Amino acid sequence: MEEAVGKIWHRLVTGAARSGYPEATVHLDAEATALGIFFRALGGDAGLRVEVAEESEHRGRRTLLARIAGTGNRIALGWRDAEALRLPATLDVFPDPGLNRELYRWLAALAAVGEDPALPWHVRSTQATLTVWRCWPGLARRYRDLVEAYLPLRPDPRRLPPDEAAQESALRELLRAPHIDVAFPPAARPPAPVHLWLHPAPPRPPAADDAPGPAAGGEEGGGRTLDARGRRRRRAERVEMPERNAGLLAVRMEALLGFAEYVKVDRGSEEDDDLEEAARNADDMEVMSVARDSGSSASRVRFDLDLPSAASDDTPIGEGLLLPEWDWRRGVLRQEHCRILPMVAADAPPTELPPHLTRSARRLRAQFETLAEARVWQSGQPDGCELDLDAFQRFAAARATGQADAEARIYRDLRAGGRELACLALADLSLSTDAAVNDEMRIVDVVRDTLYLFSEALSATGDRFALYGFSSRRREHVRLHLLKGFEERYDAQVRGRLAAIKPGFYTRMGAAIRYASDLLEPQGSGRRLLLIITDGKPNDLDQYEGRYGVEDTRMAIIEARRRGLLPFCVTIDTTAGDYLPYLFGSGGFVVIRRPEELPSQLPQLYLRLTR
Repeated sequence: MEEAVGKIWHRLVTGAARSGYPEATVHLDAEATALGIFFRALGGDAGLRVEVAEESEHRGRRTLLARIAGTGNRIALGWRDAEALRLPATLDVFPDPGLNRELYRWLAALAAVGEDPALPWHVRSTQATLTVWRCWPGLARRYRDLVEAYLPLRPDPRRLPPDEAAQESALRELLRAPHIDVAFPPAARPPAPVHLWLHPAPPRPPAADDAPGPAAGGEEGGGRTLDARGRRRRRAERVEMPERNAGLLAVRMEALLGFAEYVKVDRGSEEDDDLEEAARNADDMEVMSVARDSGSSASRVRFDLDLPSAASDDTPIGEGLLLPEWDWRRGVLRQEHCRILPMVAADAPPTELPPHLTRSARRLRAQFETLAEARVWQSGQPDGCELDLDAFQRFAAARATGQADAEARIYRDLRAGGRELACLALADLSLSTDAAVNDEMRIVDVVRDTLYLFSEALSATGDRFALYGFSSRRREHVRLHLLKGFEERYDAQVRGRLAAIKPGFYTRMGAAIRYASDLLEPQGSGRRLLLIITDGKPNDLDQYEGRYGVEDTRMAIIEARRRGLLPFCVTIDTTAGDYLPYLFGSGGFVVIRRPEELPSQLPQLYLRLTR
């Protein structure tokens, strides 16, 4: 009975203390795509993704009910850093959902123009506001509408102590007229949070050397994890790992509720720990204390990233090759930064096409054989149905200098002939491909079947094509597995290499794309397609994570296009819409929602790309 009454009291008090308008709540999940487009249209960094901002503590005055309920001391405000534009997960500041949506857009506009962190908070906020007004006058009217609706919701200066009242009055003047010079007096407490400005002191991300190592899991892990999309970020601190088996805890259990700081106690972990319960507990914590532990639970991390021995590894081809890597922080291309190790399967006996693919392969070959006799434009002909402008310009220039040939080959004609196409398919073989698609197949099995059918289709057209797989373990070990070279025939030996592919390590995509571009560029074809098949975003053990890996991959794609290549990405990553438009452009990728459909979809996609 006591517990039931307590729950009812808790709901009543927290409900009464709640600020905002729940019925007018707008969720970031529904607005993120439009906000990302809006942010970039205003000149915001195109490499930033839209993410949920973590809540942080504020020391502003709270109402009596909020203090009784123990709520209202933390708030999510917007800001941006080098990785993302971070906005509150929900906005219910105004009773009108339309105004809450406008507030999202206003925060994105402030983030797009940026702020000078060296200036005081109120100065940089008003300067950012004036910059938005100057660049986009249409937003000034929307801002004024927000201010008029927002000021009545702020604390009444008449009910505040004199120092806080003076500060609140100054803040109201700055919100109404950011161009005026108003003194911002100090007070014993900071003012209530300002939802129309960016965060006064955004939480700093952890240093690069504090990032968890491989044992902490990560994107390549095959164990059970929780969906991180939409979850808030948290502040973290690095602490020492508690010693295991440290004995009993000599303290009264009820006193644990009084501790607000980290206590060096090892709770231990079991294979059947409830991750959902752990996530709920983490949501109640303001600061996460993280210790580096060499151990791991099999349910979360079930792989070993040690390199295989030379006797059991694939066979290296040569001594390796050094390639550059783009450092976006410094804005320089770091020469000879990555070592590419071309390899070929050591144990890959010739094999036939798997029986379950025979019927699909027969159908694809029949479909693609019609392309072998397709009519193509042939340039530089002595006669034809159209004038070849490039050949004519060369002929006219040669004739002006008296060096023209007797026979003018200045026409082009549509005739039956071979297709001037070359394609290099680059498959991601990172450890994430060990994940299951269904009860019968893993991602790597889907990739293998895809390459089988893709090869069957292209061998029927006569198009030149090559197949490679890649994975990496830091910059000095980027593995490129030769599956089929341009000069090789698609035969039982190639099928044996395809049968031998297996999950590797991580995904240093930029280096793999540069190596593939070096192979594809010399092919004397009119069109050269670089087809990238992946299941996730670029990542590796070292700094090649987050923005760094994305920017290096983007630069590698730009370099490939400058060399006359056509990069195109095929992915089964359902979150690829967050980063692939920035990497490949809106028309440079496709997302296969059901991975098991990749083997049948890729040949048809190639057909559309090369017609």
